[in-house]
Formats: sequence, C-alpha cells, structure tokens
Amino acid sequence: MDRTELKSLLIPVETSLKQAMQTLGVTGKQILFVTEENGRLLGTVTDGDIRRAILAGTKLTAQVQDIMGTNFVAVNAGCSDIRKEAKKLMRQHPVDQIPVVNEKGVIVDAILWLDFIMPQDEDQNRVTDKNAVVIMAGGQGTRLDPLTKILPKPLIPVGDKPMIEHVLYSFHRNGFQKFMIIVNYKKEMIKTYFNETPTPYDLEYIEEDTYCGTAGGLSLLKDRLHDTFVVTNCDTLLESNYGDILEWHKDKNNVMTIVGSHKEIKVPYGVLNMSEGSFRGIDEKPLLDLFINTGMYVFEPEILDCIQPDGVMEMDQLIAKVREIHGERVGVFPHWGGWFDLGEWDEYRESVKKIKNL
Repeated sequence: MDRTELKSLLIPVETSLKQAMQTLGVTGKQILFVTEENGRLLGTVTDGDIRRAILAGTKLTAQVQDIMGTNFVAVNAGCSDIRKEAKKLMRQHPVDQIPVVNEKGVIVDAILWLDFIMPQDEDQNRVTDKNAVVIMAGGQGTRLDPLTKILPKPLIPVGDKPMIEHVLYSFHRNGFQKFMIIVNYKKEMIKTYFNETPTPYDLEYIEEDTYCGTAGGLSLLKDRLHDTFVVTNCDTLLESNYGDILEWHKDKNNVMTIVGSHKEIKVPYGVLNMSEGSFRGIDEKPLLDLFINTGMYVFEPEILDCIQPDGVMEMDQLIAKVREIHGERVGVFPHWGGWFDLGEWDEYRESVKKIKNL
C-alpha cells in the first residue's frame, strides 16, 4: 500500500462514528486505523464495528475510541517476509486486514486480504447459483407520472439503459446469476424489451393476475425458492458490496434483513427544544441522521409462509408479521455510500446525473 493510500486510512481518536463512516465510504477498504499524532497505532475500526455500534444504539456523534478494537494483530516491519507473515496471521485470526508496525508501534503499512484475491472472486464465493434476486416490477410507478402512463417504470431510461438493466447489472457484477421479475403493469412491454435485447442474465417472469401490493406478489414464489434470496425494488440502486450484505444476514442468523441507508436530512426551520413544559433553546436548521429503508431485503424461504396466496400485502405489513413470528431474527444492514432512489422525480433527476458521472 502506498503512503497516500495508507494515510487516508489513519484517523485520530476523536473522530466521530459519522466521520469514520464517511471515510470508509470514500476509501472502500472496510477498515480504519486509529492513531496518535506520532502515528502510533491505538486500535482499528471496521465497517462491521460501526454497524454493530449503530444497531446497539450508539449515536453517530460518538467517538471511535468508544468502539475501536484494541486487541489487533500486527506484523513487525522488520519481518523478513511481511506478506507471508500477514497471510499466516489472516488464516490464524478472523481478520481481513493486518497493520504493519515498526519497533515504536507506528503503523507504516497495511496488508489487506484483497491483496491476495480479486474482490469479485470473494463475492462469488459468498453468492451461489441458488441465491436468486427477486425484482418487484409490477407497480404503476405513480410517483413518476405522466411518464409511466406511457412506459412501465422498469423501462424508464437512466442514461443509455432502462432503469431495470442498471439494477440487473449491479447484482450480476456481484456474482448473482438468477433473476425473477414480478410483473403486472404493462408487463408485455417489459418482456418484449428483454426478448429483443440480448443479456447475460437468467431471467424468469412471475406474472401477477392483479396487483398484489409491494409484497403480495412474493406468494407466487412459494415452493420455488429454497435458499436465501434477495428482494429489491426495480428503482433502487446501491453502491455496495452485495456479498457483504448476504454475509451479514447469514452471520446474524436473520430470516429477514432490511437494507437501511444513511441519509442526512436538513430541517429547514428552527427546532424548539422543550422539556417538562419549559423552553430549552432552539436548534437552527439541524441535520438529522436517519437510516432510510432502501427497498432492498434479504429473505429466507420461510418468509413466504407469512404471505396469503392471491392477497394484497404491502411490505411494511409483511415486515410486521415476520417480526411478530420471528422476533429478533428481523435485522437491519446499515449502509452508507451511494443510494439511488429512481422512483420519484427529484431523486430520479439527481440520480441520473450521478450515474452518468459514475
């Protein structure tokens, strides 16, 4: 790792979780090293550490010193074969990143597991041919009226491709091979498009007789899916490693994992603080840190038993029912980085600009 890249991974102890989260999103290395001013390594912070802290209720304003790992393993910079020693330590300990420190404990380099393998190879080890992606593409897309009176939402162009092709590509490059598209509104146009456009995807259409809501159409998949699968809206794109989401879901033993993306919401007003009937002050146009439902989920097949055949069911109703039955096995994967919601006009316009830049 060159010096500039290493420097981007070094943070002081007073760094907030929010700042660390943003830095992880920029670097894409899944780890940061907490150091003193002289560079002495004090601890490590991974994206998993931050996700666990968020789910435990830790505020994003907390400092990384509150959650950092201090029992890290490291390679001595004087070692005769640093890479060989780092690889051995990675096999002995459940870590994917090894810092290299000198005799004073100052970090001088870092060896990452991705230095030994290609990232796509790692994803394909975690994603199997049995892990299907179900794309909910049956709605009328009323938020994009009047365009959706002419085209079904999945075929609305984003750059030089329709919306649904961007979704398919994002999963395919992460190792997914099998796609099931639930269609209803203007379904023949969607089928005709793919019949006339060669793609490398294994596509299967699941046709609703009547619109069954944002979750009801999943009842048509009962007895057809026997392994962990992903459900996503046709207008949702994430800048994320989907293998990480699948692995998180399995490690937590969840039956349902909701992907939530961090959003900063600026309140355009002065917010009054009140307590016990007394005025305490004003927060002028505060920023709220929220995790928004992205419309992407990881499910286990038993979820399908919670959906009434041929009935209308919205996703929030399904989530509530699954939580009632399975309790704590309904979890959240906190995500940060790019999230494109293409299903609403203002977000669509902004997303088109960002996707073109990407």
